[in-house]
Amino acid sequence: MAAIETAGLTRRFGELVAVDALDLAIDREVFGILGPNGSGKTTTVLMLTTLLRPTAGSARIAGHDVVREAARVRERISYVPQDMAVDIKLTGRENVSFYAALYGVAGHDRVDEVLGIMDLADRADDLAGTYSGGMRRRLELAQALVHEPGVLFLDEPTIGLDVAGRRAIWTHIAELRERGMTVFVTTHYMDEADQACDRVGVIAKGQLVAVDAPSALRHRLGGERISLQTDRLAPPVAVEGARLVRREPDRLVYHADDAADAVPALLAGLASAGVRVSGLEVAAPTLDDVFLALAGRQDEGGAFDYRQFRNMIRRR
Repeated sequence: MAAIETAGLTRRFGELVAVDALDLAIDREVFGILGPNGSGKTTTVLMLTTLLRPTAGSARIAGHDVVREAARVRERISYVPQDMAVDIKLTGRENVSFYAALYGVAGHDRVDEVLGIMDLADRADDLAGTYSGGMRRRLELAQALVHEPGVLFLDEPTIGLDVAGRRAIWTHIAELRERGMTVFVTTHYMDEADQACDRVGVIAKGQLVAVDAPSALRHRLGGERISLQTDRLAPPVAVEGARLVRREPDRLVYHADDAADAVPALLAGLASAGVRVSGLEVAAPTLDDVFLALAGRQDEGGAFDYRQFRNMIRRR
């Protein structure tokens, strides 16, 4: 039995289908859900954490139905939302002790244990208001772990943190996975998902369009990534076998079936438009490229439609 199982999980808001027939099986892994704003990520998490009732389909956490057995589900999960949820007027220890009391965890041993796991033991008696952003995020994880949940939901756990803080959080998440926990995480940082998630699911317009290991998704995309540094905002150049996946004020990024054929045509097209290219890089596709291809357009120049890509990778 998987820790998280969904079958046809659906949520509608009037005419809007926010999540459309989601099928998932997740167990003892770090699973990342990726998607643009409005794609259905948060709605999915809210249903799985019993905070929002599905319109159709079902979901089970640790074998318990999220609707019929919501109380049993809540005993076995923890949810750390995107917004900080610590009381800055309490010490770190007091914050965790409060959550321990809510869950009926007796004594101080478990409180001290999770503070130690999150490397907060030496600051446990300091006010949380004196903590850095990364420390507050680790304190939230300590709160979430105090009752020893089997499944942990994290919504953008590293947003707003510096590089060191982000790295520390993911180190702790990896350690939780090693302890046998299932971690379900949403993130906008593709590099984090690529390096830290065992599998990722890409959701677009409420539909799950791909689920696999990050390396496998990159392999499915195939081809090559072409990055062109330009002296100004460049117009999209249409070249057969190359698709624009990102357009920035001083850069164009394409995915090409064959860079050797595409690069000369791209350079010629930009030159005819009066755009000077100061840098060129050809590399294997990144998870960013996969995400943009799957999740939809970056701008009017456009990545191709995700349904086309989904059909393509299914044929590979």
